[in-house]
Amino acid sequence: MTNTITSPPLARPALYLASASPRRRELLAQIGLDCIQLPMDIDESVQVDENPADYVLRLAAAKAQAGWQHLLANALPQRPLLAADTTVTVDGEILGKPADAAEARAMLARLSGRSHEVLTGVAVCQGDSVQTALSVSRVELLPLSTAMIDGYIASGEPFDKAGAYGIQGRAAMFIAHLDGSYSGVMGLPLCETARLLAMHGLDGLGSKDTHHEQ
Repeated sequence: MTNTITSPPLARPALYLASASPRRRELLAQIGLDCIQLPMDIDESVQVDENPADYVLRLAAAKAQAGWQHLLANALPQRPLLAADTTVTVDGEILGKPADAAEARAMLARLSGRSHEVLTGVAVCQGDSVQTALSVSRVELLPLSTAMIDGYIASGEPFDKAGAYGIQGRAAMFIAHLDGSYSGVMGLPLCETARLLAMHGLDGLGSKDTHHEQ
C-alpha cells in the first residue's frame, strides 16, 4: 500500500489589505497573518495647512473606508480591513513620491547628511468602526555624493517611495541612524498594526480567522 502525502488546507486570509504593496503584505506575513489585497486609489493631495501626522492618518482612514465600501458594493465576506499611508517630512514639509529623476535627486540631496522623520498612519476598519494609530521614526542619512545619488536613481528604486528612498532596498547603505520603527519606515509599523488588529481578535499567533476552509 502506497502512502499518499497531501498538503494541509490553506488557512483562510484573516483580513483585507487596502494596498498593492508587496512590502506591506510581507510584513503582515512576518507576524503570521495572510491577507487579500484590495488596492484603493484615493486623492492623496495635502490639504491647506495640514500637518504630516494629520495627513497620513487621514489618508490611512480614507483608504480603509474606501476599501470597506468596496467590500459592501461587491458583497464580499466582511473581515477586518487594514490600510496604511507613509510620508517623509523634513523642515515640516511633506515629501511624497518623486515624479521624475530631477525631483528624486532634489529630495535625496535635501535629506543628505541630516535627519528627517518618517510617519506612517495605520487604520483598521470593520463596519462603522475605524481605529487609527501613528508611527513616527527619525532617520539620519549619510552625506550623499552626487555619484551616490545618481547611482541610486539609476537603480529605479526611488520612484515609488516617499522621500525617494526605500530602507529595505539599496538605500539601506545610506542609513546612518534610525530611532523608531524599521517596519514603520518600510510602510507598516508592526507594533501599532498588531495592537489595532488585536482589537478585532487578530493577533498573528492565535487569530480568530486561522481556521481552515471547509
